[in-house]
Amino acid sequence: MQICTTVAEVRALVDAWHKEGKTVGLVPTMGFLHEGHESLIQKAVAENDCVVVSDFVNPTQFGPQEDLEAYPRDFAQDKARCEKNGAAAIFHPTPEEMYHDPAAYVNIEGLSSTLCGKSRPIHFRGVCTVVSKLFNIVRPERAYFGEKDAQQLAIIRKMVTDLNFPVTIVGCPIVREADGLAKSSRNTYLSAAERRAALCLSQAVKKGQQTIAPKMTAADVLQPMREILDNEPLARVDYLEMVDAQTMQPADRVDRAVLVAMAVYIGKTRLIDNFSFDPAGAR
Repeated sequence: MQICTTVAEVRALVDAWHKEGKTVGLVPTMGFLHEGHESLIQKAVAENDCVVVSDFVNPTQFGPQEDLEAYPRDFAQDKARCEKNGAAAIFHPTPEEMYHDPAAYVNIEGLSSTLCGKSRPIHFRGVCTVVSKLFNIVRPERAYFGEKDAQQLAIIRKMVTDLNFPVTIVGCPIVREADGLAKSSRNTYLSAAERRAALCLSQAVKKGQQTIAPKMTAADVLQPMREILDNEPLARVDYLEMVDAQTMQPADRVDRAVLVAMAVYIGKTRLIDNFSFDPAGAR
């Protein structure tokens, strides 16, 4: 496995692979890899000849009061996980290598104005900018993203369509702990009591999955979920909403494919979770 720290290095490596007729998969990450990231790498390795994992804490997607400096990092562990799962290379640039007094940004309007976009107004602009840069640098045939970040996945798909990127976006299922908590690098911030309290998110998801049915109103889906979240003293709800699965705009009724998503503060740690439902596929 090779470690590239510059744009020139990873481009040269990918050029050599492409000249050999090999396909390339990309797994964009911010490092501190866990089993959820590993599932993305495994999927990419199964579907491509060579896989690049980007390991970069992207400063442009953090707001002024967010956890950029405190965001967990462990590159030695990341290397071990990538190698174990068959990645061919890690792209691990510095912010200075990726950004040179940036003035150009990529912003997907509409989809980025709801859910996480409301409380993190610059977040998706930063995500789209860095992912578009990675697509141009690595030039993968396929790129892999987790469905836990469902709004991000929808936005990336829209960006690829609108900007004509020659890359297939592959969404991969949420990976959970044995007790249901969705895997997240930010789970390491939680104290023992907060870790127990965080289970309210997956419990609310399970309740919503049991409740939802075609033609049901959003209020009927969300109310029992909200009760679970409100009954946890350490939880503070940022949002709990049902939206159209493609446009990310509010959906009042389950009359199309929908996403039910939440962001909840457990203490000072902001966690997200979600589930999707398509009435067309319901029995």
